[in-house]
Amino acid sequence: MDFDWEALRAHAVEIAGRAYAPYSGYRVGAAALADDGRLLVGCNVENASYGVGLCAECGLVSQLSATGGGRLTHFVCVNGESQVIMPCGRCRQLLSEHGGPELLLMTPEGVRTMTEVLPQAFGPADLT
Repeated sequence: MDFDWEALRAHAVEIAGRAYAPYSGYRVGAAALADDGRLLVGCNVENASYGVGLCAECGLVSQLSATGGGRLTHFVCVNGESQVIMPCGRCRQLLSEHGGPELLLMTPEGVRTMTEVLPQAFGPADLT
């Protein structure tokens, strides 16, 4: 299926410009589509106590839940220079839970499935 990755990336670039990153200066924006077609975005939000900052992916997944839930289908994350970047380990786990193994991610090496990005992921089934 054809998908407009550049349009999704453009949303991530736009929201990265709204990031709150006064300490590191490292802005991050994320954009995704939900299974019902909703566009979701998030940007990083730093905090003076450094360790409790929020990744862009956290805001995006929060928006997913706040606007009705569902599953993520397509995802991209960029830095302040508009370059596609990889989610950190914590965020890969978060994306895996809310997108599943079939979630498609634009990565610096091309489009990959969540299974490729986080092989042998720990998830809700492991807690039953």
